[in-house]
Amino acid sequence: MAIVDLVMPKMGESIMEATVLKWHKKPGDKVKMDETLLEIATDKVDSEVPSTAEGVITEILFKENDVVPVGTVIARIDSASNGSAVAAQPAAAPAQAAPQQQAAPAPQPVYTAPAQQAAPAAAAAAGDGGRFYSPLVLNIAGKEGINMAELEQIPGTGNEGRVTKKDILNYVANRKGGGAAPVSVPAAPQAPQQSAPAAAPQQQAAAAPTPQAVAPSVISGNVEIIEMDRMRKLIADHMVRSKATSPHVTSFTEADVTNLVRWRDKVKGEFEKKYGEKITYTPIFIEAIVNCIRKYPMINSSVDGDRIIIKKDINIGMATALPSGNLIVPVIKNADTKNLLGLSKDVNAMAMAARNNKLKADDTQGGTFTLTNVGTFGSLMGTPIINQPQVAILAVGSIKKRPMVLETAEGDVIAIRHMMYLSLSYDHRIVDGALGARFLTAIANELEAFEPDRLV
Repeated sequence: MAIVDLVMPKMGESIMEATVLKWHKKPGDKVKMDETLLEIATDKVDSEVPSTAEGVITEILFKENDVVPVGTVIARIDSASNGSAVAAQPAAAPAQAAPQQQAAPAPQPVYTAPAQQAAPAAAAAAGDGGRFYSPLVLNIAGKEGINMAELEQIPGTGNEGRVTKKDILNYVANRKGGGAAPVSVPAAPQAPQQSAPAAAPQQQAAAAPTPQAVAPSVISGNVEIIEMDRMRKLIADHMVRSKATSPHVTSFTEADVTNLVRWRDKVKGEFEKKYGEKITYTPIFIEAIVNCIRKYPMINSSVDGDRIIIKKDINIGMATALPSGNLIVPVIKNADTKNLLGLSKDVNAMAMAARNNKLKADDTQGGTFTLTNVGTFGSLMGTPIINQPQVAILAVGSIKKRPMVLETAEGDVIAIRHMMYLSLSYDHRIVDGALGARFLTAIANELEAFEPDRLV
């Protein structure tokens, strides 16, 4: 018997855990190399996990909706099995590994956890209300001197409100920067250890009630109650944390985009015929953003405590609406190295993948600046929320014809022009009003100066 361990893959640079959404196979099933074995969800996208071996599944170690750290064994495959005598294994394993469980009223032999899986389970802590803390989170808390009572107060973005690595690292960074105060308890602070569940009841009792413990409000009248889906919960938490992290300032300007509109109307048919790609406004906006980031690199940065991290790569995120109504932000990597055709191809491919739920985890990672087109839905302007850990986001409104005063050699005249509002929200910790206004004005100037005779 040649047993191959299938581990939870790393789906992106900052992703440390994933939720099992659906198993496509069960113990005893045959699986081929690269055949889809299960579907998982991260805080970015949903993905399919292929099998890394061909054979017969002998064990599945996690159930659907379980949150699993990256690198953890989630299933085992017998690559040498011909399929015989496999079906009996799931029933035999519990009898050998845990005989005391045979008396349980409703055993589930499909999901059998081996002896080594008991260690992580024992190492995890459950706080007041049963909230789960992974060993990684507890380890970080211990190093930072965060006791269990304080840990209970940290909002979690993981499944069922669990605190992820990203949550606790953000909390630590805010606390060091004065953004969050430690929770005081009568007992001396203790770093949570892996045996904390049995040692911390006094600290839990002293802690203030957690948000999970608050009873839901009583709702009356003729209403419809809709539970947030998983992505909407993540978006809501991301927006709240962004507002809590960055002091937002929004500046506005308008641009005469008549030349741009006329050029696109003139060349869009030829562009699609020549390159097989539709030319939308988005790649043109991204091109203008890239040119202005080169002039004002501080906009392409992030904050790490008291340090400013200026990003040399220019990766532009574009907010995209999903069929469900939720938003996702796929990223155009190295946008500064691409011409208008290259940007058009990337924009169209990302938009199509988002609409068909085919985005990969890496497609939403590494953004350094975000563009959102609120004009797509008819809005004249908006005040967008910064996509952390970036420091700025640009919103473009709908393009409308308006009478405008133009200065000519013969004097002022009134003409019908295509006008568009732009708004820039920025992190006032490092981007002041002067820089924000200069950058926004530079983008408007880029769009107004668009060459009407530009070649396709």
